[in-house]
Order: sequence, then structure tokens, then C-alpha cells
Amino acid sequence: MHEEIIVSGFGGQGALFAGQLLTYTGMDEGWHVTWIPSYGPEMRGGTAHCIVILSDDDIGSPIIRRPTMAIVMNPASMDKYEPLVKPGGLLVANSTLVRDRSKRDDIEAIYIPANDLASELGNVRMANVILLGAMLGTREVVSLKGIEHTLESHLPEERRKIIEPNKRALARGVKFVRGQK
Repeated sequence: MHEEIIVSGFGGQGALFAGQLLTYTGMDEGWHVTWIPSYGPEMRGGTAHCIVILSDDDIGSPIIRRPTMAIVMNPASMDKYEPLVKPGGLLVANSTLVRDRSKRDDIEAIYIPANDLASELGNVRMANVILLGAMLGTREVVSLKGIEHTLESHLPEERRKIIEPNKRALARGVKFVRGQK
């Protein structure tokens, strides 16, 4: 396996956190991993994305040109990364904010009303983990149990209160894509 994943959105949407969950889980499951964050000068409202590579072999470079998967959380991310997804790849879009649909027929594109679902769960800031759950519910590149373990084992004490809400958000994303809306 060799997956190159982009997670992108506005600052404050949790793109970097979703990427960290993937990275720590991949590491805990024995994969070779890289995680490269990138964000604008604004803490909230600027752009933020990260690159995650999960591989069963050594990783030659942490930089990618054509991701195998992309989670896009806002329209600007859709515009930038949808054209770059490799043929046969997966695009996961937050349809609450991303109104455009991919015109490509060589990728799998799924649309999740992540902000709406997160609001139903009581916190719109869980949209990132809903999208991660949707991606993993479609292509389980790391295990769902592994993500739950990562939440439990890698979050610092002061953030432990978000473990259970994030588990619910992960499950909600999986449930949505598996047709149990």
C-alpha cells in the first residue's frame, strides 16, 4: 500500500488534526508515515492543509503532486485539489460548503454534508472527523478502531474531553457513506 492524502480547508476547520489522526494511526499500525502541515498566517480563516503519506515501504519524499485521496472542506480546496487527484483516487468533499461537483469520471467522488451532520452531533467543529470517517468508510487505509485508539492514546490530558465526541463523529461519517444516512 502507498497512499498519498491531502486534507485541506480553512484554518480552524481541523484539517491538520484529521491529518495527524491518520498519521499517528498509520504509525501505530506499523506503516511508514509522513505528515507535512501547511497553513497561512491567520489562525482562523486562512488556508490550511496537510499532506499525509502512508506506505508499507520507505517513503522517498514527503512532497506529492498527485494525491491518491483528498478531503476538501471548502470551495477553495475543491478548486485546488480536485484536479490533482490521481485517476482511480478518492475525493471526499464537505457538501455543506462545497457546492460544485467533480466533472471527472476517473475518480470516485463522495459528498458529505459534514457541517450539517456535525451540527446534529452538537458541534460543527467535528466536521473534519466526519469527513475522515467518510473517507475511511469508503477506503479503510487505516482501521477505524485504530483511529479510536489514536484519540485515546495521543491526545493530551487537556483535550481528553473531545475523545468521545470525535468517536461519534467518526462513526457518523462512516454510517453516512455506507448508506445508513
